[in-house]
Amino acid sequence: MDISVNAEVYCTDGHYGRSTLIIVDPTSEKVTHVVVREHRFPHAQFLVPVDRVANSKTDLIELNCQCKEITLMEPFIEAQFIPSDLFSYRADPFLFQPYVIPEKGFVDAQNEGIPAGELAVRRGTRVKAADGPVGHVNEFMIDPKTGHITHLVLREGHLWGQKEVSIPVGQIDRLEGDTVYLKLDKAGIEALSPVPIRRH
Repeated sequence: MDISVNAEVYCTDGHYGRSTLIIVDPTSEKVTHVVVREHRFPHAQFLVPVDRVANSKTDLIELNCQCKEITLMEPFIEAQFIPSDLFSYRADPFLFQPYVIPEKGFVDAQNEGIPAGELAVRRGTRVKAADGPVGHVNEFMIDPKTGHITHLVLREGHLWGQKEVSIPVGQIDRLEGDTVYLKLDKAGIEALSPVPIRRH
């Protein structure tokens, strides 16, 4: 199915707005959502799952839901996604969630996994070790076979000067407000084995 950007979007009960972006899962390289902008003020944008697309043409997308259902879907917040020029899809823009995957051949059987969408942590969330702040979450590392989150990736602004520091999710002690608290102290984090990361 061809899904276009800047197409008029209609629900089963009438016109809703326009498509503005397409979201792609970086591991499966499949379209997962269409970002739809409502035509009425305040022109909010929502992530519409691709399985809600009943029909799509160059300038028209028909959804199999009512207009009010879209307002209950997840809002699109651009700061949570990072752009990529990996694809050339009808010259339309794509955005990725801030996920990375380990380099091929890297395996750590001890890593726990959290299903995508079930970790209440956003990009920019503060991270504190047992003995103080260590940085902010910049990306989430996922297992390309399961799609589960295995690590939080700290980049730029953390204590160790490396390009990135990967924290296994099994080392998360708790989440409180906008802060992730770790079981490890700073020395324990510094002693973690580096995880080679592949980005598109």
